[in-house]
Amino acid sequence: MNRALQMLQLQQQLNDATNGADWEAGTTKNGKAINWKRCIYMECAEMIDSFAWKHWKNIAAEPDWANLQIEVIDVWHFVMSLVLQEYKQRDLGSLDDAAKAIAIMPFYEMLNDDAEGFAVEKLVMAQVESVMKDALDSKPDLTKLLADFFELVRMSNLDLTSLYRLYVGKNILNQFRQDHGYKEGHYVKVWNGEEDNVVMKRLWEEKGDMTPEQLYAALESVYPAA
Repeated sequence: MNRALQMLQLQQQLNDATNGADWEAGTTKNGKAINWKRCIYMECAEMIDSFAWKHWKNIAAEPDWANLQIEVIDVWHFVMSLVLQEYKQRDLGSLDDAAKAIAIMPFYEMLNDDAEGFAVEKLVMAQVESVMKDALDSKPDLTKLLADFFELVRMSNLDLTSLYRLYVGKNILNQFRQDHGYKEGHYVKVWNGEEDNVVMKRLWEEKGDMTPEQLYAALESVYPAA
């Protein structure tokens, strides 16, 4: 339960810092409408592009499994944001209550087992589309959305430890982006030929005992516009 709670707390903090107080009402501090469901299904569409699904282009290309995992983490940000919003709007309970509800879900508990490898790509794409369908529902069933998402996590060769670690890394990167002009449009996303996601993942993996604060400092030290 601790990791579920920690991730929800980090997401709450990120959303508060990025969108302002009371973002759960559906509007940012700048008056921009928030639609977490759209965030989920649009990110899922990007996830499918990790595969050579187009029958007319690059038909022999290998799946980009590393990108798939990054996109899964991006979707997790939005799924948690939707959960936090729904719990607030519908008065379903506290952040702790949300974490407890997630922690006892069978598909979440299965992530405590070691990752078993990537599933067959057509099955992964079908699971991505299941998550998309959940998000497209006018009144999404949070339990089904979470169950389908955690099954996608498992099929993407991630366990709870790797999900947590990649989420924390991407959370720090998102904070770094906001601090360096992402919202204003002058953030540099490609660093010396590599996307910042790839740089973050490599830095995070090179030093397993690095704290989130140290990861932020490491990103600062290699950011090309620093």
